[in-house]
Amino acid sequence: MTYNLSEKVLNIKPSGIRKFFDLVAERKGVISLGVGEPDFNTPWHIRDEGIYAFEKGRTFYTSNSGLKELRIEICNYLHRKFHLTYEALTETLVTVGGSEAIDLAFRALINEGDEVIIPEPCYVSYKPCAILANAKPVVIDLKAENDFRLKASELRNAITDKTKILVLAFPNNPTGAIMERKDLEEIAKVVIEKNIYVVSDEIYAELTYKGKHTSIAEINGMKDRTILINGFSKAYAMTGWRLGYACGPKEIIQQMTKIHQFAIMCAPTVSQYAAVEALKNGDSDIEMMKEAYNQRRRFLLNSFKEMDIPCFEPYGAFYVFPCIKKYGMTSEEFAMKFLEEENVAVVPGTAFGDSGEGFLRISYAYSIDNLKVAMEKLKSFIAKLKQ
Repeated sequence: MTYNLSEKVLNIKPSGIRKFFDLVAERKGVISLGVGEPDFNTPWHIRDEGIYAFEKGRTFYTSNSGLKELRIEICNYLHRKFHLTYEALTETLVTVGGSEAIDLAFRALINEGDEVIIPEPCYVSYKPCAILANAKPVVIDLKAENDFRLKASELRNAITDKTKILVLAFPNNPTGAIMERKDLEEIAKVVIEKNIYVVSDEIYAELTYKGKHTSIAEINGMKDRTILINGFSKAYAMTGWRLGYACGPKEIIQQMTKIHQFAIMCAPTVSQYAAVEALKNGDSDIEMMKEAYNQRRRFLLNSFKEMDIPCFEPYGAFYVFPCIKKYGMTSEEFAMKFLEEENVAVVPGTAFGDSGEGFLRISYAYSIDNLKVAMEKLKSFIAKLKQ
């Protein structure tokens, strides 16, 4: 039988991360440094709240926008951390992870033929979500010599009269790059001048190791043209709870909620009750995990230095992005050979865009013991390459 499938969907490439780890799943004893998932369990007091919600039979639908109590706590959190003021009932939407919020923002804002500027390397969902929303993705290749930060001049050069959205994803997956306030102020000038919107994915906001994270929504003139996206997966080790949120102008959030209403209904109810507890009492958990990640970050950077592997210092998220160009292999060739010979899995930089060629993404959301073994294997692997 011949199926007349959507050409748009057929032309979207599968996730480079998942494609690679399908291979990993077939091997035994692999040390995997590839998936961006905390190795910590969700803190007990958060799990307890989820268990209590089950015991109380709180398994009903919530409002499409999410529990009122959770939306209030989200707004309290953003005000406490970033001095941002949002209205819980009209400017806040609870979603099924941050990924749904990205999809909703694109679909609510884009008309066919609009352009979405996507700085790469980046999280794998932005380009497919833009295409599915009938937009044209416009890629800006970020540069290692700029610490993979977006420059205002690069943004200005990419904007056309069809540009609708700039995607900002800092701290960044896969590079670990951050944007400081001075960087964002320069970007904001261009955004305001050119009258475009920003979809700001701040899922790693709490995992910043240099100063305090700044949201572009904090910059004068930017709150009304920014959709701020965040969630609970990374900061609170709640990946499987599938919970995120979006905050922004009520006119945009209203349209995002409409799509969410028809496609999803509401985010998982038990997860929402657990998230209220996370926001109220989870700051110390974040600090504990962040301290552990920072220790692992410093260990990896020191290991690369000892092995003479170039790697700029990442100040956010839980990834490093070392450069392997001098070994004369593509990123995928290096990753495959490393997996085959040493049974260690890392992700080719090209899984995050063509500008990731010559780099690897290595996650340090894993135990220090696993990282030590993996670095010894990398040292052995490189020694054999030099023979």
